[in-house]
Amino acid sequence: MSKKKDYEEVLRTMDSEKVIQNMDNHYSDSRFWSKLKKFGKQAGKKTVYYSLLLFYTAKDPAVPKSSKMIIVGALSYLIFPVDLIPDFIPAVGLADDATVIAAAVYKVVSHVDDDIKNKAKQKLSGLFEDTSNIEI
Repeated sequence: MSKKKDYEEVLRTMDSEKVIQNMDNHYSDSRFWSKLKKFGKQAGKKTVYYSLLLFYTAKDPAVPKSSKMIIVGALSYLIFPVDLIPDFIPAVGLADDATVIAAAVYKVVSHVDDDIKNKAKQKLSGLFEDTSNIEI
């Protein structure tokens, strides 16, 4: 089986919630920003936007600790240098990261308010030229 097929199988069978729970001790803001700077374009506009939503949601004092743990776990997975599919592999390298980030957004979407969306879009506009079509 080809490497791409192997990675697709890993993605298909990945338990993203379990991954989120196991990665929360690897997070730091500086690593998050470094990862976005290095792999943002490769990850794509939507994954970066969702990552920013999570980042700003975690900073909101009104968000419950349980939701913040989900967020920190997902962002930790994003910045962790060793994951299921190495990030440097073209086309599929960040697919597992995107899956974990999307799963986390789905879990905490009720805490993502308009202020958080605006902050994320503002930051996103500094990284990508066209951010007009981006939504959750």
